[in-house]
Amino acid sequence: MKKYLLALVLAFSPLCGLLPGPLLGLALAADTAPAPQSKPQDPTLEQARAAIQKKDWPAAQSILRDAVARDSSNADYHNLYAYSIRKGANPDMSLVFKEYNQALSIDPKHKGAHEYLGEAYLMVGNVGKAKEHLQQLDQICFFPCREFSELKTAISEFETKQVAR
Repeated sequence: MKKYLLALVLAFSPLCGLLPGPLLGLALAADTAPAPQSKPQDPTLEQARAAIQKKDWPAAQSILRDAVARDSSNADYHNLYAYSIRKGANPDMSLVFKEYNQALSIDPKHKGAHEYLGEAYLMVGNVGKAKEHLQQLDQICFFPCREFSELKTAISEFETKQVAR
């Protein structure tokens, strides 16, 4: 994306005519470079996401509980495990907070964990802590990202409901 923007800026810049041919060619060809290889899919995450998609919270919890036991250094496992607990019936919020915080201790810039932890704080009525995670997302995301937008919306809806009471 950044290469595309650079090529676009250079293509329309009045200074383009001043660039030596090889540099202009490199700038304009930057967008044609092959895309970086995406990392291989994690079968455990695929299974968990499939269960989450079906809203089969017990299955997602089981898959992710086992995944966390096998690999406690995977922030995605902790994040989705906490999510599946939070979305399930009668969530153990102390476990939810523990797992989200574990994900963030592994990867402090994990956008999903910040979003979901903010939403968990809203579940217990702590809008101040939710806003802290919104602020973290604002710093992490170069441009507004989906996680920032969704948490911002959740906070706004929470505050609207509080005023209506």
